[in-house]
Amino acid sequence: MKKLIIGMIILFAAHASSYAYTGEIIQSFATQTSYPTGLCFDGKNLWFADRGTDKIYCIDAETGERIKVIESPAYWPMGLAWDGEYLWNADYRGRTDKSEDRDGMIFKIDPENGNILETLQAPSKSPKGLCWDGKYLWCVDDRTDMVIQFNKDDGTTIKSFQSPAKDPKGISFDGKYLWISDRETDEIYMVDPKTGFVIIIMDAPGDYVHGLAVKDHYLWAVDHEDDLIYKLKIKDNEKFVRQDKQLHKVTFNHSVTCYGPGNILNLDVDIALAENRDNQTIIGDINYNIKPSEITIDKWGQKTALFQFENIKPGEKTDIQVTTTFESYNVRYFIYPDLVGSLNDIPAAIKSKYLKDDEKYQIDGQVIQETIKKVVGDEENPYWIMRKLYQYLIGHLHYVMDGAWDTAPTVITNGHGSCSEYSFVYIALCKAAGLPTRYVGATWDRKEYAYMDDVYHRWVEVYLPNYGWIPTDPTHGDRKLPRDQAYPIGLISNSALITTQSGGGSSTMEWTYNSNENYTTEPKTNLNITHYADWDKVE
Repeated sequence: MKKLIIGMIILFAAHASSYAYTGEIIQSFATQTSYPTGLCFDGKNLWFADRGTDKIYCIDAETGERIKVIESPAYWPMGLAWDGEYLWNADYRGRTDKSEDRDGMIFKIDPENGNILETLQAPSKSPKGLCWDGKYLWCVDDRTDMVIQFNKDDGTTIKSFQSPAKDPKGISFDGKYLWISDRETDEIYMVDPKTGFVIIIMDAPGDYVHGLAVKDHYLWAVDHEDDLIYKLKIKDNEKFVRQDKQLHKVTFNHSVTCYGPGNILNLDVDIALAENRDNQTIIGDINYNIKPSEITIDKWGQKTALFQFENIKPGEKTDIQVTTTFESYNVRYFIYPDLVGSLNDIPAAIKSKYLKDDEKYQIDGQVIQETIKKVVGDEENPYWIMRKLYQYLIGHLHYVMDGAWDTAPTVITNGHGSCSEYSFVYIALCKAAGLPTRYVGATWDRKEYAYMDDVYHRWVEVYLPNYGWIPTDPTHGDRKLPRDQAYPIGLISNSALITTQSGGGSSTMEWTYNSNENYTTEPKTNLNITHYADWDKVE
């Protein structure tokens, strides 16, 4: 549970860093009530509703000082909206205070005296948040988990789509995008009102954010549990935040056993070496139980340790251990589509390297080209190109790990694939649409300090101008809820050690990640290759 702050009217949050990022608390003040719900901004002041007092309060947006109090139009006031002249209130119970009566109503209110000017039946039974987009009202319903746009004159529903998660409470409109809070996830989402796609995910400042109000580069959120109104930073120049530092030690084990009857004549093993990234900082030197023959770097900049063996006899076994100690972070990128540059803004060196075709991609083939034409159309914004292809992929494929690494056209035709095959398809589609793309490979600890990983994971990084390389994982985005679909875009977990970064076939790693081996044997020689990563807690 987040820290509850009591007895302070103004709170300036202290932070480890001096910069502001999306979702950072700039300021907060007490509501001086116990059950705050709806929130809106009239251009100068904030208004919030309180279910306990059945009143609506006008307060100074900077100090929290109370300016005016009016009666709630009914008994359970929830969402508040401002249309430029009047207040609108969504009430959960309507005109009676009987507990069994839960028939949502919408009221138009004179802000001067609280008089009810118009009454509408809400477009849903359980309206919570409410906002105004300049023409229509929007509400969220926490029973049906829907976001609904409706006509303020007669309540007619204009459009609706699924809420980002399962317990929506607050909603606001910033002129282009909706902002929606969810109590179950304790998150706030920036949502495209045309598609319902979640674009930005940020942590809520409290455990029960109910109402939201937005203006310029700030978002106000009223928390029902803390009884505080928070002022949060949004649309900031900081592209990501990293949190939740952990210290890990990972030993990658690789062994080859010769079962004979002949010898293994030559064996080359390449182990991918992790380097510093936004999500990880390598501590000290990488340690080896045996000295590598050499350290090599391929055309993608991937560093590997090469181990070479000769004449391995039946019953003999190689044993390689590569140990990395590192700090890891949860990294969340905040990608605002309007701040993404154009395709022409992508550096030429990035294009020449990461737009090239390869055998797994076949970007000039009929399947890839027809898919691009159908999905991307005339879209020019790199974010929306990336996002449309992502949504197509998670809607078209289902996960199957059958050991195959088919080409991108084959995977599209089959309609299924592993994490590697999802990655190959997504890279091929993005490349064909003009977006430089690469993959990364990692070992994961599955949220346990001591863990043995022999499954691993691979995902994609897309180059977005003005942002750089953005992690995007269509395998993990193959989910039902809009929030869960968007979650793997711009996220790296602190439970990952990224070892491998590549645009395709490599002179050392070929199409693998973490490790790769090449060997020659005498006829009819059997061998076994084993590799896994041991995660250990660092004391």
